[in-house]
Amino acid sequence: MSDFQAIADRVEIEALRGEFTDAVMMRDYDRVASLFTPDGVWRMPGIPAEMTGQEQIRAWGRRVPDFVDFLVQNTHPGLIQLDGDTASGRAYMSEVGRGRDGRSGVNHAIYHDRYQRTPDGWKFTERVYEIRYLDDSPLTGYVPPRDADAR
Repeated sequence: MSDFQAIADRVEIEALRGEFTDAVMMRDYDRVASLFTPDGVWRMPGIPAEMTGQEQIRAWGRRVPDFVDFLVQNTHPGLIQLDGDTASGRAYMSEVGRGRDGRSGVNHAIYHDRYQRTPDGWKFTERVYEIRYLDDSPLTGYVPPRDADAR
């Protein structure tokens, strides 16, 4: 593999991780699902949730507004290990959110990832979410009214 190809692959994988965060923040679970291979797996043991395949990811996403009031998620660059048309890596997350049940929290987590090059670009074959720190103290802030023009 050329150095140029390795650089391009790393940029594309980093873009994939960024698009995942954007899609989750915008609650666009059709787009989230499209970022996985057809048999891709998304595991979040601490939630708990596990979805296999794009349709299960979409179905879970349709339920998110029922139990999540808001979520702010930030992805921080981590490790990417390339191996031809596959790769593995870690992305570091910081999040703040509140559930519809009033529970809230701030956490720091790691996504342990596996990627596959496809004709449509790099996709997730597996994302496993590991919470490393959780503060479930009630949040003191609030969600300001949304400005429709801000989109």
